[in-house]
Amino acid sequence: MKLAGRAAEDFFRKPDPKVPGLLIFGEDTMRVAMKRQQVVAALVGPEGETEMRFTRMNGADLRKDKAALLDAVKAVGFFPGARAVLVEEATDGCADAMKAALQDWRDGDATIIATAGSLTAKSSLRKAFEGHRTALAAALYANPMTRSEIEDELKRAGIAEVGRDAMGALEVLGRELTPGDFRQTLEKISLYKLGDTSPLSVDEVELNAPASVEAAMDDVFNIVAEGRTGEIAPVMQRLGGQGVAPVTLMIMGARHFRTLYALSAAPGGPAAGIGRLRPPIFGPRRDRVLRQAQKWSTARLEDALTLLMDTDLTLRSAGQKAPAMALVERAFVRLAHMAGRS
Repeated sequence: MKLAGRAAEDFFRKPDPKVPGLLIFGEDTMRVAMKRQQVVAALVGPEGETEMRFTRMNGADLRKDKAALLDAVKAVGFFPGARAVLVEEATDGCADAMKAALQDWRDGDATIIATAGSLTAKSSLRKAFEGHRTALAAALYANPMTRSEIEDELKRAGIAEVGRDAMGALEVLGRELTPGDFRQTLEKISLYKLGDTSPLSVDEVELNAPASVEAAMDDVFNIVAEGRTGEIAPVMQRLGGQGVAPVTLMIMGARHFRTLYALSAAPGGPAAGIGRLRPPIFGPRRDRVLRQAQKWSTARLEDALTLLMDTDLTLRSAGQKAPAMALVERAFVRLAHMAGRS
């Protein structure tokens, strides 16, 4: 049977030992590994491997010895408790062994947990699990992390107290980062908060979030929007050295100024509009963007967006021969001068 959505999350969190087998597959190997780890831990507990209630094998080995899986499933352990057999990197070549083990599975046997990469709908491995009456197959896609997944990761990292705005910032991170990078960020936050019982704040989330080229681009847009003309050239040199394309800067710059325009034109003014932004922004960045929107008039922001659009068209023009990064820098300097007159 197929397992998806909320039912999948509930099963990963609390697997039923009466289910003979679970196939977890998807192109994101880290996401698959995290769910597999969660299921195994919930099934056999922290001492499962020590008490020999957990067996691990590779798909390549199973293809060579197809009876190994059934032997492991039927093996009787010395210690009481649920047992599990993990088959990593399973492929369609393992389908016959899986099908045989699932058909012979009886209550009290070890649960089969198989992990695989991306599988098509015609995959014989998928069909072995999806076509079974009680076995389950869960496909994992590269979707943003859900709130329940974030809460599970917080619990795993030992972070109990999280402020409301900090949770919002974590949800934004969950959309931007892969699950593996998100888990590493939480581990870093956990170490940072060691011995500190106060609720996690937005500042602490931002302090421990991974640095990125996009963060460096945010720096240049803040400099431009705040009219700090003298700081533009050094930041542009740094971005050029990081390989950021001029057209990318124009696209991201237009996005930043469209945000400012939306706030400036919002009913009730920027202070009222910032709460309706989607995706939301939090903490010091929220305060900074609000100050920028209050500094610029709506008419001046329309001029700024026109300048950005014209520069973007010039960059994409077939007859354009001037250095692209120099054109972008000149546009940013003109914008910074406009900020001083707003």
